[in-house]
Amino acid sequence: MDERRELRTLEALGLAHAPRDHPLTYPGVWPTGSGLLTGDLMLPLGRLTHPGRSPVLAVGSNASPGQLRHKMAASGISSPIPMVRARVTGIGVGVSAHISRPGYVSASPVDSPGATRELFVIWLDGGQLAAIDATEPNYDRAVLAAPRYYVELENGERLPEVFSYVNRHGVLRNGTDAPRGHPGQHALITELLLGSRALRRLFGDTPEEFVTRARADPRLPLQGTRLFAEEKMVTNSGLEHLRCG
Repeated sequence: MDERRELRTLEALGLAHAPRDHPLTYPGVWPTGSGLLTGDLMLPLGRLTHPGRSPVLAVGSNASPGQLRHKMAASGISSPIPMVRARVTGIGVGVSAHISRPGYVSASPVDSPGATRELFVIWLDGGQLAAIDATEPNYDRAVLAAPRYYVELENGERLPEVFSYVNRHGVLRNGTDAPRGHPGQHALITELLLGSRALRRLFGDTPEEFVTRARADPRLPLQGTRLFAEEKMVTNSGLEHLRCG
C-alpha cells in the first residue's frame, strides 16, 4: 500500500472504532467530509449522487465508518459505500426510547420544522440496504420527502427523498412533550441516571456501570426500555406516520 492510500485508512483517520464495541463513544467518529468507504479505507468520492442506490439519511452510528464496516462484515458484504455530507432541514436528532443490546441509547430522527444541521447520506445497494435493515430491529424504514424535508448535498443539489429509520418505541422527551436532543452517549447516560432512581437500581450510578451491566445481561436493556415508558419519559418523534410498514 502506498503512503497516500495508507493515510486514508480508517485507523489513520481516527474512524476505525465501532460504537457497538465502544458504547460510550456512540455515535462514533464521523468523517469530516464526503468519501467512499471501501473496506478499511476512506477514499475520495468522485460523485455525490449514485443512481441505482438508495440514499439513507444517517443520524447516529450509521454515519460512523467503523460501525458501517462492522455491520457489512457481519453480513459478508465488502462492496464500497459512498458517504456524502449533506445539509438537512426539517429533521432533528433525538434520543431513542430504547436501550440497545450493545449498551448505548441510540439517536433517532425527529420532526423539527425549520431546524438545519449537517448529517450524512449513505448510498446503499440492495444487499447493503437489507443488511442495514437487519441491524435496525427497533426501527422502521421511512421516506423523508421534499418539500417537508430538504436534503442538500455539498454541491448544492437537493434530493427529492431519502430513507431514514423511525423508532418503534418513540423518543425520549425533554421534560415537556418535546423530544430531547442527543448530547452524546456519556452525557446522555449521566443525565438519565441522575433523573431516575429506578434506572440507577438497574444500571448503577455511572455511564461505565450502565454499559457494563447492559452488555452483561440481555434482560436489562429490555427492562430499561420498559422503564422509559413506565416513567412517562417517552414522546412521539413526529415521523411515525411516514413508516414504510
